[in-house]
Amino acid sequence: MAYLFPSPAWVDAFKDALNASAAYKVSAAHWEGDFYFIVSAKGALQEPVKFYLDLWHGQCRDAYIVEGADDKTPEFEIEGTLDVFRQIFEHQLDPIRALVSRKLKLKGNLGKIMRSVKATLDLVNAAASVDTTYPGE
Repeated sequence: MAYLFPSPAWVDAFKDALNASAAYKVSAAHWEGDFYFIVSAKGALQEPVKFYLDLWHGQCRDAYIVEGADDKTPEFEIEGTLDVFRQIFEHQLDPIRALVSRKLKLKGNLGKIMRSVKATLDLVNAAASVDTTYPGE
């Protein structure tokens, strides 16, 4: 079954993929940090979509689409267009390169992410493993 990105069902499938990933469990064993991922309104996406991930020692403890106000103050916010996220999930764009080139906008400590490149790549691989469709397809 294909899941529409970004949607609550896709975020749930992504959480499951992260928690099933042996590679992510090892590479992120020491990671502590949570995120807002924000998909900007552009092209086929009429409104921005924000989702939250709580990543802790190789597990995704919580993941959901943020609707309205949220009481979280995550350590990181990463924002990009639907096209940029799709390129990353389809392995056409390296996520670290996207951050450094500002195709993805980051609020938070880039150095911490740079010290966890393998975990970042394993996170992307988990996202890529989700059968995904995109708005406008």
